Amino acid sequence: MYQDEYKRWLEADLEDADLKPELLRIRENDDEIKERFAVSLQFGTAGLRGTLGAGTNRMNIWVVRQATQGLANWVKTQGGSQTVAISYDSRIKSDVFSKEAAGVLAANGIKVRIYDALMPVPALSFATRYYNCNAGIMVTASHNPAKYNGYKAYGPDGCQMTDDAAAIVYAEIQKTDILTGAKHISFAEGVEQGLIRFVGDDCKKAFYDAIEARQVRPGLCATAGLKLVYSPLNGSGLVPVTHVLNDLGITDITIVPEQEYPNGYFTTAPYPNPEIFEALKYGLDLAKETGADLMLATDPDADRVGIAMRCPDGSYELVSGNEMGVLLLDYICAGRIEQGTMPERPVAVMSLVSTPLADAVAEHYGVELRHVLTGFKWIGDQIARLEADGEVDRFIFGFEESYGYLAGPYVRDKDAVIASMLICEMASYYRSIGSSIKQRLEEIYAQYGRYLNKVDSFEFPGLTGMDKMKGIMEELRVNPPKEFAGIAVKEATDYSKPEQTGLPKANVLIYKLEDGSTVIIRPSGTEPKIKTYFTTLGRDLAQAQEKKDVLAAACKPILS
Repeated sequence: MYQDEYKRWLEADLEDADLKPELLRIRENDDEIKERFAVSLQFGTAGLRGTLGAGTNRMNIWVVRQATQGLANWVKTQGGSQTVAISYDSRIKSDVFSKEAAGVLAANGIKVRIYDALMPVPALSFATRYYNCNAGIMVTASHNPAKYNGYKAYGPDGCQMTDDAAAIVYAEIQKTDILTGAKHISFAEGVEQGLIRFVGDDCKKAFYDAIEARQVRPGLCATAGLKLVYSPLNGSGLVPVTHVLNDLGITDITIVPEQEYPNGYFTTAPYPNPEIFEALKYGLDLAKETGADLMLATDPDADRVGIAMRCPDGSYELVSGNEMGVLLLDYICAGRIEQGTMPERPVAVMSLVSTPLADAVAEHYGVELRHVLTGFKWIGDQIARLEADGEVDRFIFGFEESYGYLAGPYVRDKDAVIASMLICEMASYYRSIGSSIKQRLEEIYAQYGRYLNKVDSFEFPGLTGMDKMKGIMEELRVNPPKEFAGIAVKEATDYSKPEQTGLPKANVLIYKLEDGSTVIIRPSGTEPKIKTYFTTLGRDLAQAQEKKDVLAAACKPILS
């Protein structure tokens, strides 16, 4: 009973001074108690993510300890180094949660390598591999609003944990009493016992070296005179991004002052997501003021990056994740062929909800483009397969439409640090030949056709939200649509049926329409929303947009 659990928490020594006042404040409010205690945050392949606060359905030190005990139980069955790497971003209590996790691991006799200051997702993935760890923990809620925090778990390959491993960890979590079940010692005690150690400078240097080794045209940036505005959106990107750019010779960098330093309240970007215009507004204003060639922003855990490019008329235009994925694929392919560094039988990988324009570009350069399920771990899985075959150098690039990019196998998650480097190098190159990112994008559209890719989201908040989402997806399967806005469905693919797709099971429906458009429907794995992805092709942007608007209007009654 949730009331019983609430009373147990109320009577316990909760250690965190923020928790008891919250519990007392809701004492007479059954709905608020139910919302916090009727269910527990579920641990999946994306780990945990939830609102900060008291209760089993909130992110707090007790949920973190319980999750880490479950992870520790799994690690102890794995042999190997018995070591876990930990990093964290700028979110409220991220540093606290990371040290709590370290204390649980140390109490279980598991060694810890933790960063001495906030560092992004790719740095965690790198450290996990560098120290031959059994697992990694990244404390972050990515681009969610400030009231959220989360906990991502990684496997020994530096990739987000597999479904099988996550299921075992979740089973162990469920066996662990949230208030009394986790072993725990203080962070200081773990350090004194030699079980908790900080990530060394050798690892940090190796991370930067691995990124800088992936330059396409080494030395180009130092002489190109690129003028950049950069916003870390108050997150973990500031140090690694500026370190790498400075190493390359890009020094004319104006940091957005209001978003420069870590601030988990994200006061100037309530939704710190580089896909959202509002998050980039301060950077755009500064770019216009300084006449920058490029404005760049990384999200709080610095695994995703968004940009605005300067157009010939002096205005700035946002570049979508699909457009940047295509631009980088085109730049890497052309540049590596020119430099003689393209491997034989090169491989690129993208999520199946990303743009088919990338297929046309890959085909042009003779690159095998593999399609995988949404989630960067599936791109990491393809790198692992190449590595197992002794062919890891064939991998040149991976991307997903939600602003995640990776060039090189040194980590197994998306990396805004290398993406920032390559975007700036690409901008420098086009600047050096009298062109621009904008001009190259228009050339690509002229060559391959005017594709438009747009994503709409339908939110389903509250305890009933997940049930409603489930019902909508079931209805679509029971009564599959035969047309959208009068355009017949030519081919429908249900990714919950691996026998049809050859890929692991996923809650994704793809509809290819008679006019060449595509509609994809999938629930988010981390938020209570269903996403619809539209791909349309027109003779120009206006026609492609018109087609998208008609399809979106047809989807609205299905998903509301």
